[in-house]
This record gives sequence, structure tokens and C-alpha cells, in this order.
Amino acid sequence: MLNVKNINQYYGGSHILRDVSLQATPGKVTVILGRNGVGKTTLLATIMGLTTFHSGSIHLRGIPIESMPVHRRSRLGIGFVPQTRDIFASLTVEENLAVAARPGRWSLQRVYDLFPRLAERRSHMGNQISGGEQQMLAMGRALMGDPSLLLLDEPLEGLAPIIVDTLLAAIQRLSRDEALTVVLVEQSAKLALEVTDRVLVLNRGRIVFEGASAQLLSDPERLSELVVAG
Repeated sequence: MLNVKNINQYYGGSHILRDVSLQATPGKVTVILGRNGVGKTTLLATIMGLTTFHSGSIHLRGIPIESMPVHRRSRLGIGFVPQTRDIFASLTVEENLAVAARPGRWSLQRVYDLFPRLAERRSHMGNQISGGEQQMLAMGRALMGDPSLLLLDEPLEGLAPIIVDTLLAAIQRLSRDEALTVVLVEQSAKLALEVTDRVLVLNRGRIVFEGASAQLLSDPERLSELVVAG
């Protein structure tokens, strides 16, 4: 589904990503772990086309996309949920979803089935719902674009445990039942490893570990060496 090879990214004089490669398999969830400031968000932004591209290659289903603008990547099937969520505060929940709709398998009702709380809040404005509900809405809006690849940047940050459980269950359902490919950046390492298939760990812009999530989860000492475990 996604093949990122030897990506290098710079901000000013800082070399943020150093020869980073990533492969995301259809229907699987890959988590990117690492301490703050190691380039995790930059990697997602580069895949989405939100940064100035420097070197390397990005292929989606075999199609080179590194020179494509953001809107073309979106139309090819990449959905992106930023850490800031970026929902429309002046629109209702339902309007936030409807404005992103494209022909495909996702409808308002299917999003409401995935997140019943959104159905209950459908007439509320974007700034009248909780942070957890805003995160559900941001994910639902991305799904309304009918993506085949979903990029999630820190979706669990600052949320209550019951909301975290809801979001993790939704990610698993999207992978298992919808065959959606998910790439997830997360700080809560242990939680993320429990619900993902593959893991990459970044340190100082380089990949220092790549393998099965279960493998890293079963080695607490190695996990604590690599990341600040949640």
C-alpha cells in the first residue's frame, strides 16, 4: 500500500529525517514510536505532502506521489488526521462530515455506526463537543473521503481512558473489518503496541528499530531503552 524509501527532510539547518524507509501493508496497522522531536510528525506530514520534499521516494499502491500536491494525494486515497484535529468549529458535527464526503464505501450512517457518540451530537457545533468527540469527528471526516491509507498523528493525546479505548477499538475495526491500512504516531507506546501489527522506532531522525509490535511489547527492557513507554 505505502512504500517510503530513503526520505530525508530538513527544517532550516536541521536534518530532521535521515534515510527513513517505511512499508505499510494493506489492512495492517503500523505504529511509529519515539521521543518528542525525533521526526514522527514530520514523517506523516511528508507522506501527506505538507512539507517541502528533499530526497527519497514515496509510492502509494506503486504510484510515485512525492511530487504530487496534497489534494491529489488525498484523491488517491490518503486520509490524514493531524494532531490539531482541525475540525470546523462553526459547522455542526454532521456538516463537518458531509463537507468531506466523496463517493465510496463511507457514508454518514457508517461513521455513526463506528462512533455512536457522533450520532448523538450530530447537531452540535464543532466547538460544542468534547476533545474526545472532536477526535472521533476528525477520524470520521477523514473516512468520509474514502481513504485506503489513514495517517493518524497522536490520536490518543490527552483523552480520558474510556475515549482511548473507543478509539483503539475503532482503529482495530478499521483494519480488521475494512482492510484499511493505518499508520499511527503515538506516545503511549504500550497501548499502541497492543493493537498494532508493525512498529518503527525513530531516534534523532533515524529508524533504530523495526519489527513486529508483539516482539517489542514482549521485551520491556528494550522498549524502555528505545522510547518513553506509556
